[in-house]
Amino acid sequence: MPIMPDMQMSPDTRRVAIDQVGVKDIRYPIVVLDKSKQEQHTVARINMYVDLPHHFKGTHMSRFIEILNQYRGEITMRNLGTILQDMKEKLEASCAHMELLFPYFIEKEAPASRARGLMEYQCRLVGTLREETDFMLEVTVPVTSLCPCSKEISARGAHNQRGMVRVQIRSKKFIWSEDLIAWVEACASAPVYSLLKREDEKVLTEMAYDNPMFVEDIVRAVTLKLRSVVQIHWFRVECENFESIHNHSAFAMVETGDY
Repeated sequence: MPIMPDMQMSPDTRRVAIDQVGVKDIRYPIVVLDKSKQEQHTVARINMYVDLPHHFKGTHMSRFIEILNQYRGEITMRNLGTILQDMKEKLEASCAHMELLFPYFIEKEAPASRARGLMEYQCRLVGTLREETDFMLEVTVPVTSLCPCSKEISARGAHNQRGMVRVQIRSKKFIWSEDLIAWVEACASAPVYSLLKREDEKVLTEMAYDNPMFVEDIVRAVTLKLRSVVQIHWFRVECENFESIHNHSAFAMVETGDY
């Protein structure tokens, strides 16, 4: 075949460097570490970016897909650093960035009936490689909260709601997603399950009533827990409660530590 021009490598005279350029929202199978079963296969939505110097017109988008295909069936947390290094080298970049958003399933046992069901949690793993590699793990955990004010002022009952706690961490050593999720669930009025019988509903309703929490209480409780984990050197905690008697959500956030 005749030699075709490489337009991406042609010069650009506008002198505008691009911080991130690449491919977004690729659905691809990955393998994640499972604390009880060693591995779990899931499907991630993947974003892959590199930086682009001002003097190049564009990057080679096909090379991102080639790198993914090279690691087909072997995309794990263990080799994410290697994938980032390949991105830097094959795309001639000084910075590589990769995001993986995926559902993670944990089998949970209901508190009274012991009925078992799979609970889904959304997880995100972000890796960036410049001179050194930076990893960030994010989990989103559904919880139950019961309003302390409602309990205090009401003659009967108290309103509660389902909330979402989103935790992002950077750690010196590996932290199991299961542990991070369990820490968050212990900081709410009550956890959430996928399968419950009537006796379980009774236990959880009474648990929440005995442990009322504002959205502020939840983020403070999670903050204190994460501060006690010496491996974690940075974290961000967000909690959004989808209010049951208000036409808005309640929100609180804490961020602390060093990158």
